[in-house]
Order: sequence, then C-alpha cells, then structure tokens
Amino acid sequence: VTHSIPACIGSMTINGKQLDNESPVSIFAVNKCYETVQDGTFFDGSGFAALVREGYKVRSDVNITLEFRTTAAHGVLLGVSTARVDAIGLEIVHGKVLFHVNNGAGRITASYEPRGTNSLCDGKWHKLQANKSKHHISLIIDGNLVHTDNPYVQSTSADTNNPIYVGGYPADVKQNCLTSKTSFRGCLRNLVLTKGQHTELFDFSRAFDLRGVFPHSCPGAEH
Repeated sequence: VTHSIPACIGSMTINGKQLDNESPVSIFAVNKCYETVQDGTFFDGSGFAALVREGYKVRSDVNITLEFRTTAAHGVLLGVSTARVDAIGLEIVHGKVLFHVNNGAGRITASYEPRGTNSLCDGKWHKLQANKSKHHISLIIDGNLVHTDNPYVQSTSADTNNPIYVGGYPADVKQNCLTSKTSFRGCLRNLVLTKGQHTELFDFSRAFDLRGVFPHSCPGAEH
C-alpha cells in the first residue's frame, strides 16, 4: 500500500504509552477530525489541487459541472490555461460566479449575480454548470441560466495544454482567464468534465499536487 488512509485516527498507544498527537515531530497532509462530515473535498483557503499533469485540452467544447459550498465571497474554482492567451476560468468574485473563456481572440465572460449579495456564500451546497460550445458560453447556477454574446465568432477553440488547477493555483503559474488569486475556502464535490461522449469524474485524491486540500471529507462542524 503506497497511499494514505482517508480516515480519523485517535487514542493510539504503543507499548502502553499514548502518542501525543498535539505536538508531532513532523506533519504532512494531516488535518483535524470533525464531529460531523459530508462527502466532498475540503479546501482550507491556502492552496489548490492540480489535475491532469500532461495538460488538459479544452479545444472547441467542454461542459463542467461541480457543487460547491463556501462562506467566502472570493475564490478560484477552476482554471485551465496555456502559455499563450487561450484559457478558461471559473471563479467567485464579490459573491458572483464568473466563467471566462478565451479562444485566442479575446476574453469573454458569463457572470451570474445572485439576488442576495451573500446568497452563494451561505455555507450551503450550490450546483454549477459551465458550458463552452465553440464560441458560445453559458453558466447555470442552481438552475438559473446566464449566457453572453461573443463578438469573436470565428474563434472557436481554446487550445489549452496546462493542468487543471482547482481551488487556486501556484504563484508561478499563469492563468489567462482568472482575475482572482485568492484560493477557495470551502468544499467541492462531484467535479465532472464532459467532452462530447467522454465524461470524466475527477477524484481529488488522485491529483498530482495537493496543497491545503483534503480529499474525501468536508467538515460539517469543526471539533
């Protein structure tokens, strides 16, 4: 077995002596345990998850679905970019959800603004669907559809070749379709990217880089 166990461990004794969990000699990717947990992945607001090391190619179409819950009004949800301008990005800014796409000719944005300023940042689960089909983009939040006109109708393909960064991204990585550098704090679950007939559900425990991200459980109440 080469991977860690997604679980809580307590009251461990060796030869009758209880181990001191509070002041370990070293610690790596160990979080607190919680009284109540929910399925999902917890982002502590300090880092990101990096998926698809060899690079994800958005090209002409992609459909992204995920669920999120947060109490923060700002945070990166997802970004896929390239060294050039082509990119897509999903983020929460001032309590609004923004979906940016650049197919090479210029950035366009679909923006969902809830009626209440903090209604998406209320700590409850919200469903998001972002769709890019050639030069058309749309965003559906909790069943509410927003789409935007794209003046660059001849430009249809986002030729990305970088990893998918979720919940944030490293300081030395360029993201052409994100305005925020704030890492997401909260929980995400059910991240699915669909291209044509190919649907992929991403398991954060299989990310090639995880910083400040704890797969498999979200705290219901901290303990």
